[in-house]
Amino acid sequence: MDWFQEIDSYCERLSPAYWAEPINAVTNAAFLIAAFIMWRRVRGQGMALAMVLVAILAAIGVGSYLFHTHAQVWAAMADVLPIVLYILVYIFAINRDVWQMRPAYAGAVTALFIPYAAATVPLFQLVPGLGASSAYAPVPLLILIYAYLLRDRAPGAARGLAIGAVILIASITFRALDEPICGHLPLGTHFMWHILNATMLGWMIEVYRRHMTRTV
Repeated sequence: MDWFQEIDSYCERLSPAYWAEPINAVTNAAFLIAAFIMWRRVRGQGMALAMVLVAILAAIGVGSYLFHTHAQVWAAMADVLPIVLYILVYIFAINRDVWQMRPAYAGAVTALFIPYAAATVPLFQLVPGLGASSAYAPVPLLILIYAYLLRDRAPGAARGLAIGAVILIASITFRALDEPICGHLPLGTHFMWHILNATMLGWMIEVYRRHMTRTV
């Protein structure tokens, strides 16, 4: 693998220059803002996993910034890996603290996300216009499944998860539209993926925080 291979995946990028995607780069500040807001909301409440999620949220912003400035394979990994880690940690948190599973069992159920994604991504790839965004499509579906299953056990958390899923669906839609409408909107729409994703990921931490403090 050539870790320094150039990647041109977004409408805004017209060259390999560092600032070829200024809007896509700068809007990653939304992740840092969301992380700071949630850090202030969860600090001192004894919720270690929430603090871990806050740290990962900040790392998502940094990784995405690196990708939209350097646009190379190594930067793409810095962009994607924190997102995957956030998903896994969040699933574990919900399994352990909302479903009240034992940690080992919660971890085992969390690991099922890998085969779940492997099975569902090819199905979403069949959806016209979704393109590379099909890799993210299994996530809002899983959130909605959790929301439905938790509707009686934790109705407040279930509502919060459903709201998060809707925001993520909107975010994925903007991501998928980036290339198709590039000829009409030179900036593309990927920057909205950043803004809505930051909102959604911060909100998901808030849903967890509220459940843990029972203020949902």
